[in-house]
Amino acid sequence: MTGPVLRPSVRDDLVTLEGYHSPQVQVDVRLNTNEAPSAPPPEFSQAVADAVSALEWHRYPDRSAIALRTAIGALYDLGPEQVFAANGSNEVLQTVLLTFAGAGRTTLSFEPTYALHSHLATITGARPKRRTRRGDFTLDPGAAADAVRADRPAVTFLCSPNNPTGIVEPRATVETVLEAVAETGGLLVVDEAYGEFAPWSATTLLGEDVPLVVTKTYSKTWAMAGARLGYLLGPAWLVAKLNLVVLPYHLDAMKQAAGLAALSFVDAMTARVAGIVEERGRIEAGLRRLGVEVWPSGANFVLFRPGGSGDLVWQELVERSILVRNTARWEHLDGCLRVTVGTPAENGRFLDALDDILESPRHE
Repeated sequence: MTGPVLRPSVRDDLVTLEGYHSPQVQVDVRLNTNEAPSAPPPEFSQAVADAVSALEWHRYPDRSAIALRTAIGALYDLGPEQVFAANGSNEVLQTVLLTFAGAGRTTLSFEPTYALHSHLATITGARPKRRTRRGDFTLDPGAAADAVRADRPAVTFLCSPNNPTGIVEPRATVETVLEAVAETGGLLVVDEAYGEFAPWSATTLLGEDVPLVVTKTYSKTWAMAGARLGYLLGPAWLVAKLNLVVLPYHLDAMKQAAGLAALSFVDAMTARVAGIVEERGRIEAGLRRLGVEVWPSGANFVLFRPGGSGDLVWQELVERSILVRNTARWEHLDGCLRVTVGTPAENGRFLDALDDILESPRHE
């Protein structure tokens, strides 16, 4: 090259966009990314190892992941044609947006909520619209339905339990929003990454003539964040349309094997979820005893506002080798922090440390 090299520029709509990430700090107690507090049983690891040892590495994986989709569907009395699996629920969401949103179309979400809904909409070329929840972070169903009718989004997002608040959307609220979505020719995506920790699921509303999909992940309840595997449940006709944009052989053979093996350990998953729910109640009760503001959670985390400077409390927890998610400067979440439910020992250490911090002269 004899002249100056001009660097290619990113799309204009991405120039000011920041990536989505969670700070990773070396600590003893990591309670910031909503991971499961314990690994799957050893028998799971052995089952995966056995399955992987039998793979034909020189062959492409099953492009349709039919065995995995059949097994997932059986959990919900659905057929494989009603299941789509991908590399984490974020890729599931991205595939939905590439198929049904994109350039010239809009999406709708209700803040505060999972930041990736709007972020993925932007990077896939859609225009995200955001409406605000009530002051207590609940959603006004009538106002939400009115927003759908006014904005006419191609895709509307509800996150239940909502991240980062933990609040579960009541069935009546989802039904009200779904009715408006159906009237306007859109699609409702109910993100249930934490659905197994909640008392009800929108999967009970699925139907071939219902413009609804429910997304889920192996990361939380199946303790498989390292596998990056998620899935969607919805009408067969809609699942078929997702194949228009998904990359060929997008789901590798090892991931399919791990996802299939996990489904043989439903009892272990159920026991893990029950233990996390019990510990969640312990954390909520402990936070209330400390006099901090707490929001009711149906997930594996708890949002709380310790009072004073959330940034300062977060930093003092880090100094005690405990990492929670600092949401203190997020829009609508002034002064709030979010703690993942860990092991009983980790949860006890967190509560003791927070008690010590709040009792210190700096927080009087």
